[in-house]
Amino acid sequence: MATDTLSPPPATDPAINLVDVVKYFDGAGTRDTAVVRGVDLSIGEGEFFSLLGPSGCGKTTTLRMIAGFEEPTSGQILLHGRDMVGVPPNQRDINMVFQSYALFPHLSVADNVAFGLRRKRVPKDEIRDRVEKILHTVELADKADRRPRQLSGGQQQRVALARALVNRPRALLLDEPLGALDLKLRQSMQLELKRIQREVGITFIYVTHDQAEALTMSDRIAVMNNGVVEQVASPREVYEKPATAFVAGFIGTSNLVGGRLSSVETDSGVVDFGDGQRVTVPLDAAHDVGASVELTVRPEKITLTTGPADTASRIRGTVREVVYLGTSTSYTVDTGPGVEMTVFQPNDGTALVFPDRGDTVWLSWATDHSYLLTTAPAPAASHADSVSLTSR
Repeated sequence: MATDTLSPPPATDPAINLVDVVKYFDGAGTRDTAVVRGVDLSIGEGEFFSLLGPSGCGKTTTLRMIAGFEEPTSGQILLHGRDMVGVPPNQRDINMVFQSYALFPHLSVADNVAFGLRRKRVPKDEIRDRVEKILHTVELADKADRRPRQLSGGQQQRVALARALVNRPRALLLDEPLGALDLKLRQSMQLELKRIQREVGITFIYVTHDQAEALTMSDRIAVMNNGVVEQVASPREVYEKPATAFVAGFIGTSNLVGGRLSSVETDSGVVDFGDGQRVTVPLDAAHDVGASVELTVRPEKITLTTGPADTASRIRGTVREVVYLGTSTSYTVDTGPGVEMTVFQPNDGTALVFPDRGDTVWLSWATDHSYLLTTAPAPAASHADSVSLTSR
């Protein structure tokens, strides 16, 4: 499992700890074939923590194990220091919100929210006060007497959230709760969810495959792939300094540049492609000349010019595609046989050139806009087999 040395542990005492959690469903198999493989996580009290990854990566299974709907094959799940393995869901002091809100259509908003409290035989006066308070928090106090069918999708989602929060759980688990909403409403609800989480102050664990959603709301993100956590970090660190090639490619668009070092300085190395082309790699460990390296650079960090710029990294290419995106223009640049890089240039008047398809351009960026992904020793090689550039 990849570790992220850039991201500090939670600032508060952990609310939830997962210790070497493994899960496979058929009762057989091995750790290597498990749906979840050796997951270690420490989630802070009051943190908005997201599990992000593609379908089938194990994020929902991990959430369901925290909730108690699935049991791990091995490992520990600690809620405020108490091992929850074997403890039924209704005894875990956590609630879960699903993509399907499962509201009772015949009950009012207030009665839907109060349902769990009534089953617990909470006193009527306390139920009224708690329901009123939570409906104010989710900004639905004026909709208390309405039925779910009279509400928009976003309002129904907030009712489901209020119903979970009114029970005052120690943690709230959310399994892609915004997935059924249209794009504009989903973006609005992301900000609402973050506001509500700050106001109630409890731990949120949020499952999503939407990178923008995780970046918008999270204090920290765990990026999962094939049952393992590849990186845990803040949204900025995950985007700017991905730990693996998968993270770099999954979070937004990223260009991967690989080659062998032709020279090494104290904290950087250079891959020289000849004809004035080179890539400078920031190094945080010792590397020898000839070592193989792979780095990532984001499309918006790259500048297009008609000639080679006086920068640490610069590569020549031919524009193959130009796509207007509103706030920016996307350029696909062929830098060699079958090798392409993506560049985002803002449409704010700061662009230096406006190339068209077929134009020759130079791509340039600063050393601190490159981030090293992997290193491996390799014999020295000629320029012909020393470069690999891909856009993901």
